[in-house]
Amino acid sequence: MTAFQKKLRLGDDALERIARAVQEAEKSTDGEIVVAVAKESSRYSFWELLAAVVCSVLIFAALLPVSDAILSLCSRLFWVVPSWYVPAFYGISTFALISILFYVANIPAVDRLVVPRFVRNACVTSGAFRLFAESGVYDTVSHSGILVYVSVLERQVRILADSGISKKISQDMWNLIADDLSAGLGEKNYEQAIVSTVQKCGELLSQHFPAQKEAGNELPNGLILLESAGWN
Repeated sequence: MTAFQKKLRLGDDALERIARAVQEAEKSTDGEIVVAVAKESSRYSFWELLAAVVCSVLIFAALLPVSDAILSLCSRLFWVVPSWYVPAFYGISTFALISILFYVANIPAVDRLVVPRFVRNACVTSGAFRLFAESGVYDTVSHSGILVYVSVLERQVRILADSGISKKISQDMWNLIADDLSAGLGEKNYEQAIVSTVQKCGELLSQHFPAQKEAGNELPNGLILLESAGWN
């Protein structure tokens, strides 16, 4: 079991149960359901570094008025205090602060604070559409595939439906299911929330795309785990 699976509390048995839930949901419909959980939808290094630099500059500015006190401290610590000691102190302190704050900004809870919401929204949507294409959801015979995409760091869900489904089922319906999934994930029970969502998707698809014939799976049933933003 990977560290990401442990964080989500999704052991191999849970992954099997989710795959069976997808298989069961697809029995009553010609639609195809793909479920994916991503650790994050993008690298946010620019925003993390920007936050670290801005905070360091503010701290640097706050230290400027106490330069005499810093010089006095240096005089107590060293026999001789060259003129470059104080500038060196400020320079080293600033770079150290940037490094420390950049590390802190990579903590998920802090990341959600420093990265603007519109950026996170756009990255999750972009990540969902990319996986929609890469996983082949768009390429089923009857264009009746859907992607349930969860991005953990951003705490957001997207459900994307192919063109065949969009003609009969409004995106608002999928958004309602996505909202329910987000609420379920907030309770930290990923397996139950995902299985419940798969069942709801299967019921909705069966109403508009009932199974017409016995057909093999065009897409895999297993949960797709994206543990690194590198795929994006």
